[in-house]
Amino acid sequence: MYANLFHVFRNTPLGRESLMQSIYFCQLLDVGLTIYIPDSVRFMMYFDHDAVQVDLDRSYLSSPETAAERAFSLAAERGLKPDLLVPKNRTNSDLPDIPTHFAFMTCPRSISDLSSKIGLGYIGPKVRRIIRSGTFPVLMTSSLFKPWKSIAVLFGGSDSSINALRSAIRISWRSGFPLDLYIQMEQDEAYYEQRIREAGLEKSLARVCCQRHQFMDGQFANNLYALPHDALVFSGAYGHGLIRNLIFGSKMEVAQSTLTNSMLVSGPQTRAHLN
Repeated sequence: MYANLFHVFRNTPLGRESLMQSIYFCQLLDVGLTIYIPDSVRFMMYFDHDAVQVDLDRSYLSSPETAAERAFSLAAERGLKPDLLVPKNRTNSDLPDIPTHFAFMTCPRSISDLSSKIGLGYIGPKVRRIIRSGTFPVLMTSSLFKPWKSIAVLFGGSDSSINALRSAIRISWRSGFPLDLYIQMEQDEAYYEQRIREAGLEKSLARVCCQRHQFMDGQFANNLYALPHDALVFSGAYGHGLIRNLIFGSKMEVAQSTLTNSMLVSGPQTRAHLN
């Protein structure tokens, strides 16, 4: 299957910045771009184990007469020819039924709440459910477009963290960006090495990893200062066990509320889509 990124376009200045980051991502990785310009504030996404009704705020319906032209002009400036998604199916409630076979999806921190809550410190519940149920990583964009110069992986050893590391290795190989690994040491070093080895990632990580940063002490939020401001940050969204799943992974929450970087977040269902 040809890898594609799914982007719901919002015809506003914030939406422009988000689309520019999706375009940059696709261009770097030779990934296709699919743009959806909603004509309704709701749509459905059916995953293997969940059905998510996405409720957009009304800014996603801004100036529909110029939305397509603006979105496709931005892509054309970078040499991309996106596909325009026109939903073929609708639910019994007449909501658009959006496919879920994409390799990546772009989301802001929140896609369904007041603009005062969009940004750092708050992940909307629908974005959480998409990350939890989707087979693709979710690109959570920063509020302003900034080209990435490296890859930073927050690794905690969970299954979702392994998924994030696997994606990061593939993207580092494909983009040529250096990869650095960041570990808040809550277990002994052998635990993290074992998790990487069990996942079969030891050799491929060694080929692309430039530095490993192991924080033996200090608060995690303070240690995040070590991450470059122009890195694309990879993180898993859930830890081991029911309790950590319920709180969405505390390290993930701290990272997204502290960093201004764009983040590529993997959930427990994430699969590898790039060779």
